Amino acid sequence: MERKISTDEEFEEVIGSNEKVMVKFYADWCGVCKRFAPIYKRMASDEKYGNVTFVEVSVEHTPKTRLKAGVYGLPFFATFENGELKEKVTSDKSEKVEAILNNL
Repeated sequence: MERKISTDEEFEEVIGSNEKVMVKFYADWCGVCKRFAPIYKRMASDEKYGNVTFVEVSVEHTPKTRLKAGVYGLPFFATFENGELKEKVTSDKSEKVEAILNNL
């Protein structure tokens, strides 16, 4: 199951209280982000990732979080483990996103 994050403070709380976190950074105006949404939703509901917390973060409302992850394009994906950034990728290819997820 995925969760939408709307503030920098909420993001810090999520990565601080969950061991493994997969983050999708998006913007409402990003068409590629919207097309990737069902793929991300499927990943979030896949049983093999049951130990991972999936979140979506709007880059328009979370400037500190965007800087912390080093977001440089959209859609942008990042994994955090024990509160620390582990891997990141800008891609619309599910294989690339799954690769960083599988390394988590």
